[in-house]
Amino acid sequence: MEKEQSPLPQKSNSFSSSSREEKLRESDRSLSLGAIKFEERREKQETDYKEEDRIEEEKENDDKEQEEREEASKENVKEAEPSFIAISEEIDHFLGILASLQDVQDQISEPPELPESNIEKFVAMLEKEIATYESGEQKWSPDHDEICLLDAFNRLHKLTSALTPFSSDARYNHAMNRTGSVLHHAMTFLEDEFFSLLDENSRAKQQDPGSTSSKTKRPPSFSRQQQQPHQQHEQDRCDLAPAESSTNEDSPTYPPDVVERLRGIATAMISAGYVTECCEVFSVARHNAFHAGLSSLGCEKISIDDVQKMAWDSLEGEIATWIRAFRHSITVSFPSERELFDIVFSGHQDIANTLFSHLALGAIFQLLNFAEAVAMTKRSPEKLFKMLDIYEILRDLMPTIDAIFSIEASEEEPSSSPAMDLKSEISAIQSRLGEAAVAIFCDLESSIKTDTGKTPVPGGAVHPLTRYVMNYLKYACEYKNTLEQIFQDYQRSEKPSSFDDDGGDAPSGSTSNHENQKNNSNANDPKPFTAQLMEVMELLHANLESKSKLYKDQALCNIFLMNNGRYIMKKIKGAAEINELLRDAWCRKRSSDLRQYHKNYQRETWSKVLACFRDGELNVRGNVSKPVLKERFKSFNAMFDEIHKTQSSWVVSDEQLQSELRVSISAVVVPAYRSFLGRYSQYLDPGRQTEKYIKFGADDLENYIDELFDGNPSSMARRRT
Repeated sequence: MEKEQSPLPQKSNSFSSSSREEKLRESDRSLSLGAIKFEERREKQETDYKEEDRIEEEKENDDKEQEEREEASKENVKEAEPSFIAISEEIDHFLGILASLQDVQDQISEPPELPESNIEKFVAMLEKEIATYESGEQKWSPDHDEICLLDAFNRLHKLTSALTPFSSDARYNHAMNRTGSVLHHAMTFLEDEFFSLLDENSRAKQQDPGSTSSKTKRPPSFSRQQQQPHQQHEQDRCDLAPAESSTNEDSPTYPPDVVERLRGIATAMISAGYVTECCEVFSVARHNAFHAGLSSLGCEKISIDDVQKMAWDSLEGEIATWIRAFRHSITVSFPSERELFDIVFSGHQDIANTLFSHLALGAIFQLLNFAEAVAMTKRSPEKLFKMLDIYEILRDLMPTIDAIFSIEASEEEPSSSPAMDLKSEISAIQSRLGEAAVAIFCDLESSIKTDTGKTPVPGGAVHPLTRYVMNYLKYACEYKNTLEQIFQDYQRSEKPSSFDDDGGDAPSGSTSNHENQKNNSNANDPKPFTAQLMEVMELLHANLESKSKLYKDQALCNIFLMNNGRYIMKKIKGAAEINELLRDAWCRKRSSDLRQYHKNYQRETWSKVLACFRDGELNVRGNVSKPVLKERFKSFNAMFDEIHKTQSSWVVSDEQLQSELRVSISAVVVPAYRSFLGRYSQYLDPGRQTEKYIKFGADDLENYIDELFDGNPSSMARRRT
């Protein structure tokens, strides 16, 4: 019983405590072992990482060393290979050897040893260099090229030529074919580069605001493998003053560096025997550029048929454009082209002359086609002045054209040179223009003769025919020197064939005039054009005399002649050219005619009025007859009223003539009327009788006279009421 009551829990607690401690110790041991193992693993990992890093580092070092060895190897190889300069020197040395053997070639049993490797390296380097530029990877710039291509191409050409005499040898033949193939490739490359320089720079020059030119096209390759207005004319004379040259026009066609490159390429191609290719590319490029320049000036190619069909308003503008383009071509473009050709083909003057001659002659002949077409158009008065403009520009620029082709002409037979053909063509066109001008001017006579209208001009004003003829003559006389030259040439020649071609007659009145001048010519006779001018003036005078007879009122007839005569004199005095031609004697005669018309008017209008103021029949046996006096006043009042009513509607547009007429009338009528009033007004009863018969005071009369000839009819009766 006592055993059963022993304290079991104490025993149990003792066991549990030791057990926990043991477990704790075991746990600590486990943790220690785990930490040790973890640390071992960690250390092992670190060791592995370090080993990997070491291996990687060793590998990188090995790769770097390998690269360094390869670079060193490349440098060694590069240093071992000869440079292009060295190879070129070897080629030059070999060329020297071959050149020394040319004179004794027949005595040589076999050619000297061929440096095949150097030749192959030389052409391979050139091929690679050309391929670089052709691919567009690099732009050819001779100033910065390691290999001077032009010198290399020249050396290649010499090498090919030097190998040819020994081509019977298989090795030499192979080398010759190899260098010849690369030489052809090189020349094709230069050909393309030549055109690109010419084309790109010329297009860049023309791409300015307002330019109408289009891009030029690359021509086919020229390499050897492919070588198988009757109306009133009052417009101003065309302004023929030389156009101001812009900076762009005065500058060289190409920049100096480009011109130098062109010269180098041309020299290389010509030296290599590619003359045709070089010349054709250059000609096509400059032809395109020149005509693009004409297009930018607004001058387009127009066929003769189109000119014939063109309305005058349009053709007039085309002529003005053509004149500007022709002058620019002769004075600016051709000198610039001449300079360019001479520089690019320096050392080859014959080539430069030939190419420039072809370009210039072709361009001028094309421009002359338009001038000839204008000369062939249907004649009409308004065309005279533009035809004379063309004539003058051809005449004035002929010395410059002669100078342009002086070199070419001196090197050929005078009778067969293109320059002589050009001069003959220009002379023929001038002759046609001159014939047309003579015919048109002489047709003015026919225009005056056929103007036979039966309707008088209202108010006796200046007739439209007078205005037309005088304005036409005024502008024509601005060309007086040119017209004198043309008429003299016509006078010396036979009847122009062009009159027959048009189915017309010789200029009206001109044949007989010219024959009379030839038979009776002396130092005092007027020149042909002056004589023709005076003939026109006489015809106009006769026509106006005839038209004046259409007026029933003789006073108005004289007003009409005064109006037209004064207009003619005013035009003559206002234009020094026509005044100089007609001379003082003619002007004095016309001034005398004007004074006579004035006297005739005064007599026709105012003589009856002045008759009212005469004393005759008023005095009867020493007394004044009131009935006669009253009748005189009544007659004067009625006549003056009628004159005022009628002549205030007449027109005198020239202010000076209008003033002269009014002053002369007042000077005659007003003093006479004032005197008459002073002598006889006292015989009328004051008041109603005076008001009935004396309707005008002297001052009123003068005011009414000042209303005459202003084209505004008015009634004095309305004004007095």
